[in-house]
Amino acid sequence: MATTRAEIVSSAEQVFDRHGFAGTGMDRLCEAASVSTRTLYKHVGSKTGLMAAVLESRMSRFFERFDVHGVEELFDTLETWIAAEGARGCLFLRAQGETGGLTPEVSAVVAEYHRRLLELAHRVIVEETGRPDEGLAEQLLVLFEGATSAAPYLGTGAVSSARNAAVALTRQAR
Repeated sequence: MATTRAEIVSSAEQVFDRHGFAGTGMDRLCEAASVSTRTLYKHVGSKTGLMAAVLESRMSRFFERFDVHGVEELFDTLETWIAAEGARGCLFLRAQGETGGLTPEVSAVVAEYHRRLLELAHRVIVEETGRPDEGLAEQLLVLFEGATSAAPYLGTGAVSSARNAAVALTRQAR
């Protein structure tokens, strides 16, 4: 039974990533997972439940990959992530935007993702500079999110530009 839920979530992530959250109907999700509507609802409860499960699964995979210890490694890992997952922008920002922030289950997962991403930025800044710096961590976060958002139209050049800016900022802060 756990396998079916995992398969539904995995296939739904691909569909949502390609077609958006709002534009994807239950028929398309069931077809992608090769399950009936009844089976899908049994495992995830609702489309909103499925959206939250997809984001939770992606967040888990993301943070497993992003156990990094410096600015260069952060952006190297982002390049690898984009190569593996595709360059269509941040799925969390897209989910929040498409729901208008009005879907509590989705907003809660998005908030947790951003909390953890800022925590990662703080840790990387401490490792780079030897001290905490709230402002610098926020700048790193903006560069990271900007690279993710610009990658669909700039390609890996967006990540390289963000990496160069982050390296310059952290060198200056030392």
